[in-house]
Amino acid sequence: MNFNNQYRPGGFGGLPVVTKNIIIINVILYLATVLAESRGIDLVKYLGLHYFTAPDFRPHQFVTYIFMHGSLMHIFFNMFGVYIFGQVLEQVWGPKRYLIFYILTGFGAALAQYIVIYFSVSDLVQSIDLVQTNLSDKTFTELFNSRDFSARISREFIPDYESFVNQYNAALNDGSPRAMALASQFLLDYKHQFLNSQVIIGASGSLFGLLGAFGMLFPNRELYLYFFIPVKAKWLVIGYGAIELFSGWKNDPLDNVAHFAHIGGLVIGVILVLIWRRDRNNFY
Repeated sequence: MNFNNQYRPGGFGGLPVVTKNIIIINVILYLATVLAESRGIDLVKYLGLHYFTAPDFRPHQFVTYIFMHGSLMHIFFNMFGVYIFGQVLEQVWGPKRYLIFYILTGFGAALAQYIVIYFSVSDLVQSIDLVQTNLSDKTFTELFNSRDFSARISREFIPDYESFVNQYNAALNDGSPRAMALASQFLLDYKHQFLNSQVIIGASGSLFGLLGAFGMLFPNRELYLYFFIPVKAKWLVIGYGAIELFSGWKNDPLDNVAHFAHIGGLVIGVILVLIWRRDRNNFY
């Protein structure tokens, strides 16, 4: 084994400025998220990336979502990857180009996941809008009892669900026009809650961009998979990319990992490296 091809990252104190601050910001926001949640404040609502038609969507979320994480393991593995790969790429590119790369791969991940969300929500949202424009007890009941609609109803998702059912049935039995007003408001609230639940958080897309760039710039550098198995960087990138693609197409309903966001970050990272390779003398 050629020792010169092995990659051993340096300590945290010697990290370049952007990589170090990315890790620090992520840790601070994770701790703030946990603290805020204990006080009934949901920071993900404001800083996580919502689908662009959701009421809670704000443009700044395209950047802030990259620094948000949902669990200790989530942030640990993402920041460990940034620590491993980020410091090398920042030294190669310099802080400005490295930061641009990190943010753009995050955008690529968001765009890829937006496409996935569109195909997963469009049919239901269009059905709700169609019923809203042709609202009657028949059209509402058909939608309400449909598998796609009813499968997403829960007490957490629609906290006043039982109250609505009781009021709607009472108004319907009385022949009151209030029944349709209740149904219309319920559909609107349901759609808003449903769209707001489509939230993207985490640095995984940017991390996969870093992984792809590292594999292209240092294809034969050996990394230790699970700390014991030496693997060349190019094979690691190809392997992880294949796993994410397979997992995304598998579409396991119990899997809440945004696999196509990872692919999006990886693809944008590879594209940026190819573009910058053509302009070697013009680094930021």
